[in-house]
Amino acid sequence: MLHPYFPGSRPTESPKQMKRTIPFLIALTLVFAACGSASEETTTTSTSSTIAVAAETTTTTSTSTTTTTLPPGPSSPLTGLESEYPDQLDRRVVAIKIDNHANARPQSGLETAAAVYELPVEASLTRFIALFHDQDSTYVGPNRSGRPTDPTLVKPLGATFVISGAQPWVQSLINNYDVDWFGEVRGPSFRISSRRAPHNLYVNTLLVRAEADRRGFPDDPPPDMFTWGEFPADAEPATEIFFDWTSVTKITWNWNGSGYERYIGETSHNWISEDGETTEPIEMDTLIVIYARRYTASGSSGSSVPAMDAVGSGLVHVFSGGKVIEGTWSRDSADELFVLTNADGSTLEVPPGRPWINIFPDNRTVTW
Repeated sequence: MLHPYFPGSRPTESPKQMKRTIPFLIALTLVFAACGSASEETTTTSTSSTIAVAAETTTTTSTSTTTTTLPPGPSSPLTGLESEYPDQLDRRVVAIKIDNHANARPQSGLETAAAVYELPVEASLTRFIALFHDQDSTYVGPNRSGRPTDPTLVKPLGATFVISGAQPWVQSLINNYDVDWFGEVRGPSFRISSRRAPHNLYVNTLLVRAEADRRGFPDDPPPDMFTWGEFPADAEPATEIFFDWTSVTKITWNWNGSGYERYIGETSHNWISEDGETTEPIEMDTLIVIYARRYTASGSSGSSVPAMDAVGSGLVHVFSGGKVIEGTWSRDSADELFVLTNADGSTLEVPPGRPWINIFPDNRTVTW
């Protein structure tokens, strides 16, 4: 269920909170107990806290819109689209790590996220980082563990990062990047009975914001993720894009006239609602492919895991409106956002829309 507003849990109201309009009352009882897991295989079961919500009887749901025109009103820095909830733009990004094992599908929350990262992990699989800013969801998951590349992606956004846990050396790495994060915590995280662990941990981003407030994490809005603008009229057609992630993971995105639908092999990759009554294909407005070096990362103890070198420069493809343009990505450190440029050195403008950002191995292929 999508919720546009949440008042937070600070004991006093800041000027930022005072200027927000809260159209309904949330009576909230939270019992927070830290129980984050130290590794992916050993997670502690928790139950969700109770939320009593007095709200309007109608629920507003975000819908994706494909456009190449900059919005007239306040826009989301993660999409470039006019925000449906402009009063919620002046706050933090929440980043949730999402499982992509076969037993984790269909996932929930990817359909409402403002933007999504996809990157490889072990066992020839990929995982996602779903980004929420001016919108929220009470049901996101399954939530899984952190990896070494994750903090380099969420750091420039100032995001609060939520994972099921991580190996100690990965936790130290996330801390070294000065990323605000926590693992499985009662309230923001909860387990469902209809799936087996470790694919049954879910997250409520409303309660993530409350927990982030309780921990004193910054509540600052992110910068524009990309330079938003017009797509070249003479861009090359690209309506079926095939991602050869690994020998196991083969993904196709098909342009349907309004967005890109995701397929795993020949099967539609769907999302599912919390009540289980709605399941539809995952669809995004824009696909961005950051080609980067894949390597194996390890710490002083624990297991080694795949990682991506997403600092430096490399090839980029941007797919939008059934077309594609090629350019270069660059950034000097993990503190910076990706800068995209055309072959002539000019800024590569990304059409406004919900982006799916692939951190893709540069020794694999994307074809269309």
